[in-house]
Amino acid sequence: MREPGFWHGPASLNSHLLKPLAALYGAVAAQRLRHKGLNAGIPVLCVGNYHVGGAGKTPTVLALAKLLRELGETPVVLSRGYGGELRGPIRVDPERHAASDVGDEPLMLAGHLPVVVSRKRAEGVPLARSQGATVILMDDGFQNPSIIKDASLIVIDSERGLGNGKVFPAGPLRAPLRPQLARTDALIVVGDGSAAAPVAVEIAAQGKPVLSAHLKPDEAVVAQLRGKRVLAFAGIGDPARFFNTLRASGIEVVEQRAFADHHPYSLVEIEGLITEGKRDGLTLVTTEKDLARLRDWSQQIVPFPVTLEFGEPTLLRKFIADRLFKAREKP
Repeated sequence: MREPGFWHGPASLNSHLLKPLAALYGAVAAQRLRHKGLNAGIPVLCVGNYHVGGAGKTPTVLALAKLLRELGETPVVLSRGYGGELRGPIRVDPERHAASDVGDEPLMLAGHLPVVVSRKRAEGVPLARSQGATVILMDDGFQNPSIIKDASLIVIDSERGLGNGKVFPAGPLRAPLRPQLARTDALIVVGDGSAAAPVAVEIAAQGKPVLSAHLKPDEAVVAQLRGKRVLAFAGIGDPARFFNTLRASGIEVVEQRAFADHHPYSLVEIEGLITEGKRDGLTLVTTEKDLARLRDWSQQIVPFPVTLEFGEPTLLRKFIADRLFKAREKP
């Protein structure tokens, strides 16, 4: 879905009119958070956010998978497979599956590590364990109580923060903020903005770690694109962040097109972008997540990979190691 503009602006009539619906949605979501979930039998780390839309979860999952492997672990990602038709449980096979089968994020992640998709997350646990998992790494699912989590790491964008701070549909929050803060074990703030500062202060006051991180573009791709005129497009939670990252990397973005998150590109849309690029001498560039939905055109579109780098990697490593130890000490 495309986020309404009033979610990230000052108080508006729209958010006021939707307040009764938001109160009902928030009450149900808060009650759901209190449900008792399944004990997976192995440590479960969840990467989530407080709101709908993008914040950098997928790069965070990849960064944590790399760290877990350095610690001698075998992580397997468990995802709901948003946008895919298969209910699962099923292991994602990049050679066999398309984004329409399993979702764009699971397909992208499956190029790096094992990924299990299961519409009912708890039903995916046995399959993840059968793949040799020593740790389950949940991609999203913070507000889903079906599995007991040994650590919930929440990702927040420093520029967007929590928008207007209201619960869906009056704002972007998936549940009232207070119970979400109470269930947060670590906060990851992406970027140098100040919009996430109030949340960071609250989490730090609880004695929980606040970790700074930055998205780092692939240097080889940046070098490839410098000196070229670019038509950039993206169907992610925050397309503007993608366009800004390109420009900050010294890439000339002549045209940009923003689509809704997980947008299912039509043949007409893609052929139109390709035609425009050829006509105006522009190189088409998109995110890795978008390209997972566009593999038939991968030779004509340049993906722009990014990795998440932490400001205090030693602190993150200690936090993860401690959580794994505590999870395995539980009776």
